Amino acid sequence: MHSKYLLLYIRLFTFDAFFSNRILDNLPLVVPYKRSDIDSLVYQHGFRVGLKGQYTGSKEEKYFIHNHLTFTVKFHKDEQTGAARIVGFEVKPFSVKHEYEGNWDDKTRLTTCNPHAKRTVTSSDSPQEVEDKKEIIFTYDVEFEESEVKWASRWDTYLLMADDQIHWFSIVNSLMIVLFLSGMVAMIMLRTLYRDISNYNQLETQEEAQEETGWKLVHGDVFRQPTNSDLLCVYVGSGVQFFGMVLVMMIFAALGFLSPSNRGGLMTAMLLLWVFMGLFAGYSSARLYKMFKGTEWKKITLRTAFMFPGIVFAIFFVLNALIWGEKSSGAVPFGTMFALMFLWFGISVPLVFVGSYVGFKKPAIEDPVKTNKIPRQIPKQAWYMTPVFSILIGGILPFGAVFIELFFILTSIWLHQFYYIFGFLFLVFIILIVTCAEITIVLCYFQLCSEDYLWWWRSYLTSGSSALYLFLYTAFYFFTKLNITKPISGILYFGYMLIASYAFFVLSGTIGFYACFWFTRLIYSSVKID
Repeated sequence: MHSKYLLLYIRLFTFDAFFSNRILDNLPLVVPYKRSDIDSLVYQHGFRVGLKGQYTGSKEEKYFIHNHLTFTVKFHKDEQTGAARIVGFEVKPFSVKHEYEGNWDDKTRLTTCNPHAKRTVTSSDSPQEVEDKKEIIFTYDVEFEESEVKWASRWDTYLLMADDQIHWFSIVNSLMIVLFLSGMVAMIMLRTLYRDISNYNQLETQEEAQEETGWKLVHGDVFRQPTNSDLLCVYVGSGVQFFGMVLVMMIFAALGFLSPSNRGGLMTAMLLLWVFMGLFAGYSSARLYKMFKGTEWKKITLRTAFMFPGIVFAIFFVLNALIWGEKSSGAVPFGTMFALMFLWFGISVPLVFVGSYVGFKKPAIEDPVKTNKIPRQIPKQAWYMTPVFSILIGGILPFGAVFIELFFILTSIWLHQFYYIFGFLFLVFIILIVTCAEITIVLCYFQLCSEDYLWWWRSYLTSGSSALYLFLYTAFYFFTKLNITKPISGILYFGYMLIASYAFFVLSGTIGFYACFWFTRLIYSSVKID
């Protein structure tokens, strides 16, 4: 048993939802407690700084601080080597009003917590009340306990989820609903398209077609260059870069290479994958740019290399400056910022240029049908086919495929929990890809049947609008699940969630765009056009 104590002065503040987190041998500090609905122990990550309560017989609420910590360090001893390794790090916080005799100095001994007299703290019968400019003595004791848990299995108890059944049912429910809807959409689209193509070809063969109708009518305009085509190329390239990063990261995480026991491993992998995926960003943006008959490939490459990461870095820098202003240890140091800049300018940008050079040297993608010189007039659309309504409707289904998993992700980030079920996350990611592709194809088909050929940007925004619902859900989560009252903390939350929503917009929008790109080329190359 080892014990220490320290005298500090503290100003009065509120303890609501404030947690203290410590780490020992890469293991986070936990508070074990037993729940009535399950048999095993449940771990709370970190301990509350204090609590709010009342004295017996009094209705006035007081604030009490946890100023004594009883640490339990569990270790496992290897019988063969005799070496011991740490397998657990637990704590029991207490609020104790310490007492001592005489004046405080380096040789002062407490009467309430004295290791020499073998007196330790076991309860909070006499709690330490927090009063403005009043002294508070902080103490702790450490106990080492041998455990049967082996070092290789020490994370098993940390990763045990108390609500695993809810997670299972939620994932299965989401999976079944989305698969059912996807099957219906695929069946309708395949049967409808097969009938359309058969009718068009049969009428041309029998020379009975008096006038073209439906989506075939706009074949001379469907591949016309869209407005702001350069910006579309930039966003598609950035989306390909982000998609490649997420896909490879999901595969590695599902295979167990990115365990939460490796602190910082996930973020490091994301940054490195993003940097090296710049090769595919430049290639895809240049290929699309050349198809639009663009010539200034260096200009489009610079915008691809700097636009999306520049916006994200600007928001991140502002948020980090706010953390610096609060003198928080959570601020990213200048050395790390310099390393990020080096990865961006030293590796990512050159790779984007290499990919763009290779993509621009390849032959341009040929359209399956010729484009008329004079654009066709678009007839007045029904209210449900207007761009705004169609785009907003299209984002609901992709968001519905991920919002249940999003709840667990937000809980792990903002409520001190571990997220490690990457197999489920990879499955949700596949569902997201299928859902974005199918809902965008369906709405694109309805749009073309309404003789509206401006599908390029709408295909990107249809699935990308799911990011709007994601941001709205994060706002709902903020006001219903989090007890954040400090303005700086709220700004940090919404700032980081804005970055996540923006990245989700680029990812889902690119999936929808390529799905429609493949779909339109497929159907217009399958019919006879004079």
